[in-house]
Amino acid sequence: MANETLAKAKEAKNDEFYTQYYDIEREVEAYLEYNPDVFRGKTVLLPCDDPEWSNFTLYFAQNFESLGLKKLISTSYAPDSKKYKYPIQLTLFETSAPQYDAVKAKTNGKIFVLTRDKTGDGHIDHDDLEWDYLEGDGDFRSEEVTKLRDEADIIVTNPPFSLFKEFFAWIMESGKQFIMIGNKNCVTVKEIFPYFKDNKIWSGRKEWAGGMWFRTMNKDDVDKVVNGVNMKNVPSIWLTNLDHGRRHEPLQLMTMDDNLKYSKHKNIRGKKTYDHYDNYDAIEVPHTDAIPLDYNGVMGVPISFLDKYCPEQFEILGLTQFGCHDGFPDSRKYNDYKEYRTVDNKETGASGTKTNENAVIVGKGEKKTYYMNAEGRIVHSEYKRLFIRKKQ
Repeated sequence: MANETLAKAKEAKNDEFYTQYYDIEREVEAYLEYNPDVFRGKTVLLPCDDPEWSNFTLYFAQNFESLGLKKLISTSYAPDSKKYKYPIQLTLFETSAPQYDAVKAKTNGKIFVLTRDKTGDGHIDHDDLEWDYLEGDGDFRSEEVTKLRDEADIIVTNPPFSLFKEFFAWIMESGKQFIMIGNKNCVTVKEIFPYFKDNKIWSGRKEWAGGMWFRTMNKDDVDKVVNGVNMKNVPSIWLTNLDHGRRHEPLQLMTMDDNLKYSKHKNIRGKKTYDHYDNYDAIEVPHTDAIPLDYNGVMGVPISFLDKYCPEQFEILGLTQFGCHDGFPDSRKYNDYKEYRTVDNKETGASGTKTNENAVIVGKGEKKTYYMNAEGRIVHSEYKRLFIRKKQ
């Protein structure tokens, strides 16, 4: 259901997921704990935002002084330019301002800037934000917003899911530091995975389990209502190139023998040994906590391993699917295989080429489908796997 939610959001261009203040606060605190001066003297940009409703703007504005910020910039996207339309929610803050323009309120983005104590109360906070309309619609790809990107030191945001790859490329070409939200599967995209492999970006502080809860503006797609606010759970993670302590915590692991005897996972406990792939010189490790402490060869692990990845403990070699395994190529193809259903052993009509990009194990196993050639040789494929090796 989680992946289905993202698919629907992408199809409808429904990108109106608003991040909770608590999630922002908890994430940022991890970077501050590792380096208390990480934001000091820096300009922070919050693009793809709705400053008046955004908890990103609220958090960084309210903590402007304690973070030691030099400047805060927050931009929004024009309501008329959004593919997924919602009723425009004008606030008294906007309509009572002298620069208010009824036409621009629909067609132009906004920019909020915080640098000084405008109110004269002795503090710089949310009440000191100064705003105006952008010349354009606020699209992050515009020259106007790109200039703001180039001015900033750190970019923090929850970008539109439907434009995630473009937004990621936009950030990476700038060379800026960033903290951003993306869906879990974004780590397997061929334009993004190499940055994980080369240890140029990594998972944020929040654990992957459970996804994240967002305020949603789509009344037709609500998982729960909290204090009158519509909430949606989305399988999202934080991505960053800012350091934090959790990524340097090594995994506590058991030996291979102890895993085979005592693992809590039924598909590990009681086996004689770990399965070995048919098309990669690596063993199958279906759970991150089942990685054997004393195995020095290559292992295929779930992509959720990245949530626990310690670069001092392991190296990433490659990834199945989508051309991301150049550093650890496969050794076999299955063009002469056909797909069968496990439930009735009937051919589905699909070709075994479907599994050419996967890690493959010999034997029917317990999958919903398996693949067989004319000689009766049976294999099945695993879901996306990262190839890792323990550092010596």
